[in-house]
Amino acid sequence: MGAINMLGLAKRVRARILQASTSEVYGDPKVHPQTESYWGHVNPIGIRSCYDEGKRVAETLMMDYHRQNHVDIRIVRIFNTYGPRMAVNDGRVVSNFIVQALRNQPITIYGDGSQTRSFCFVSDLVDGIWRLMNTEGLTGPVNIGNPREFTIRELAGLVISLTGSKSEIVSRPLPQDDPVQRQPDISLAAAKLGWQPSVALKDGLVQTIDYFQRRLAQ
Repeated sequence: MGAINMLGLAKRVRARILQASTSEVYGDPKVHPQTESYWGHVNPIGIRSCYDEGKRVAETLMMDYHRQNHVDIRIVRIFNTYGPRMAVNDGRVVSNFIVQALRNQPITIYGDGSQTRSFCFVSDLVDGIWRLMNTEGLTGPVNIGNPREFTIRELAGLVISLTGSKSEIVSRPLPQDDPVQRQPDISLAAAKLGWQPSVALKDGLVQTIDYFQRRLAQ
């Protein structure tokens, strides 16, 4: 409903409008890495489907308004992003691991931790979105994310090392429909936007850990 309302407004005032979509539209992908032309592999009635399908429908609305009413749209598919100013109870894997490590609590991974993710620092994401919004004639969707792939267990080990934590890694059952792999193909962003990420995971984690250390000390 929010997408419909904003698209109606963009139509009336002839504004350029951005849909902040997500890599979740690819579901548990059977194509790796994921390109924008891949339609995805999503369970429409699973426990994660409200988010996946909500974003997919929003993309559909964007394209329909563009085709029928010539609304100037941009669709960015955002992959895992992290950085300072995340909430302590954000619930995402990077913030969860850092908070648990700084508190010397067990670090919780789901399954055996072999599932992979790609982690993009927030400044790289903002740069990619800014470039997309200021490029003429490119509606998207465009993947914006870091193509460097890490297992969840590797991420946990890196966080423990950088924080000097005494935390141990504990395993919990893998949730239903949890993607096994997630890695963007950023060829389109590189070719059309001249964009690629510049902040390595270790460097971004150092900045993020520093933020959480100060946040938790308050």
